[in-house]
Amino acid sequence: MSNENDTPIQHGKVDATYFWDDGSGIGGDTGLPAGGEPMQKGLFSSPSWPLGTEGYIEYEGQTAEFFIGDRGPGHPSNDCDILLDLDGQTFAELTGQTWDEENYVVSGGNGHLYDVEYYITEWGDGDGEEGAPHPFQQPENKCEDAVSEIPEEKLEDETSQQEEEEAAAQAQAEEEAAEQEAAEQEAAAEAEAAEKAEAEDEKEEEESGVTAETAANDVSGFQLTGADGDLAGGGILILAIIPAILLAVGFAWFRRPAGAHAGAADTDGKGLMADGEGKHGHESWMDRLRGNNDD
Repeated sequence: MSNENDTPIQHGKVDATYFWDDGSGIGGDTGLPAGGEPMQKGLFSSPSWPLGTEGYIEYEGQTAEFFIGDRGPGHPSNDCDILLDLDGQTFAELTGQTWDEENYVVSGGNGHLYDVEYYITEWGDGDGEEGAPHPFQQPENKCEDAVSEIPEEKLEDETSQQEEEEAAAQAQAEEEAAEQEAAEQEAAAEAEAAEKAEAEDEKEEEESGVTAETAANDVSGFQLTGADGDLAGGGILILAIIPAILLAVGFAWFRRPAGAHAGAADTDGKGLMADGEGKHGHESWMDRLRGNNDD
């Protein structure tokens, strides 16, 4: 049901009475409401407006919402006299009286309201006619005096509310967009960090492979030079050892005579340095290198 914050599309003043038709036959009940909805608070009756029409009324500072769910009043609407029937409960609330649920009457003796201000916010799609009301079954007798210009404050209130709703919707959309952007930036940062970490891992694996290969080459090849082309520590050591080896070989070559028996002494008492005698003499490897193959 529409409410007082909705934009009015028609406004005016009419006199009103009350009814309560639920098919019980109590208090002049004429049967169930014509609109198909059960009798209830907020169900009003009009002699001409489309069934399903929505709006609200104001009376002495009080407001009540309504929808048109029945036809009426009948004879009281002649001569544009009573053009709106309120449900009994709403009528009692607006007048400060009591609703008698057993007899379907309002206690207090006041059965009519004058100059009830109405605001239609939406026309119904049921049977009836839009615009100025007319007496029951008198479509040619339009009650034009029952329609007046919509007060500016009602339109301003609605405009302000609409502007507030639009501003709130825009603020919400901007907040959602900001949250979406922040989420996208966070996701991009995480993806970049993961990609960077993966690249670093690959680099470490490559460097580890190169180091292992270099170490293997150093061990197997006795690398003599460093990365700058100078002799490495291992190369210097090897070059220092080689001359010593050559010197020792040369000394042995020229110093020891051939054919000496280990531990044997000759007639001159030369011992290890004596010449070997007979074919059983053991030749030293140096003798063979010098070619002394006596006997």
